[in-house]
Amino acid sequence: MRLTNGLFTRMKKWSKAYSNLPDRYIERVTEQVYWKTPRGKPQYLPRTEKRKNIYFSLHRPWTSAFQLQNAPGKNHEFVHVEPIKNWSFFRGDRVEILCGPDKGKQGYVKDIYHERNWVIVEGLNTKLECLGKTKTFPGVYSRVEQPLLVTTQVQLVDPADLQATTIEWRYTEEGDHVRVSIRTGRIIPMPESSKETIDYKNPDLYQEKAKDTVSEDVLEVTFDAPLKTFEMDLMDKMGIKENRVPRKYYWY
Repeated sequence: MRLTNGLFTRMKKWSKAYSNLPDRYIERVTEQVYWKTPRGKPQYLPRTEKRKNIYFSLHRPWTSAFQLQNAPGKNHEFVHVEPIKNWSFFRGDRVEILCGPDKGKQGYVKDIYHERNWVIVEGLNTKLECLGKTKTFPGVYSRVEQPLLVTTQVQLVDPADLQATTIEWRYTEEGDHVRVSIRTGRIIPMPESSKETIDYKNPDLYQEKAKDTVSEDVLEVTFDAPLKTFEMDLMDKMGIKENRVPRKYYWY
């Protein structure tokens, strides 16, 4: 399978879905415009000149750490990312780790980094980090979860027997696109937490407000659009009959 450059110029689908931020805001904080052609100048000049390769890591684009990591003049190592047609890992999925000191352990997906094919498993695959260390203070040590590659380092867990399995996407008779375990043939349902955003709002728990227009009492058809022109509709309402025969004409 062909590999592509991991230095993407924009965020991927699921990273934006869990951010709960407008796309226009994400694009504004991510792009770095170095120079823009002033208005009124010759239009054959380039309109904008901005950073083309943006490095994505564990820092989200709307954070200050991401801006420092992609500051002007900083160039990062070339990264290859395997393209995935159908993303199969979502927040709340139970997965099993296939490598490292936590090999064989199971946990739940905490975060998704779609740009790098990474997932963070809650409480597993951690690294010891020291914060605030100085000459007079030993610092504070904490365990920080490290990313895992979804293509080779984790697998989904089949809820039927709680064993790791490979999956494929299939369509049901109703037309739903579902994940199916290859070993048992059972459907792996989507976790409820996959619908939540960064502030943990679930659309199923939303309660309608007074100004919402989605309740059944306001879904009333008040206008029927006929397949007529304005003149034809007006003539029908006024009872005018058209008796004239249009003259033949040729377009060529």
